[in-house]
Amino acid sequence: MAIKYLLDTNILSEPVRKLPNPNVVERLQQAEDTVAIASTTWHELLFGTLRLAESRRRTALEQYLFHTIRAQIPILPYDAQAATWFAQERVRLSQKGLPPAYPDGQIAAVAVANELILVTRNVADFANFSDLKVENWFE
Repeated sequence: MAIKYLLDTNILSEPVRKLPNPNVVERLQQAEDTVAIASTTWHELLFGTLRLAESRRRTALEQYLFHTIRAQIPILPYDAQAATWFAQERVRLSQKGLPPAYPDGQIAAVAVANELILVTRNVADFANFSDLKVENWFE
């Protein structure tokens, strides 16, 4: 199947929470062959895990990152096409007094450059970007 969705960090974090949202878990299972993540999302996940002290929790998260996410989900690059789109959006939004968060802009850019739907809980963080399709699987 073709990739349809770009998953944000909060979507990938949900399955390893103590009480994961059942809607998100179900949608992840249904869409498993049609999802990808941005390299920025990989960075956020890895950074969040590596900054934890050595513990069973950190080990479990590393297993999840490398044996589930990295092994099974394509990681799409933040490339020239995405960078061009984000630069244009950053100028447009900054001129309106709405400068975007840099990681969110990179993730949005990868979604737009690859014609994917961004799946996130933080819909408001992406609301000002043009031409970006967003879904919230928590609803």
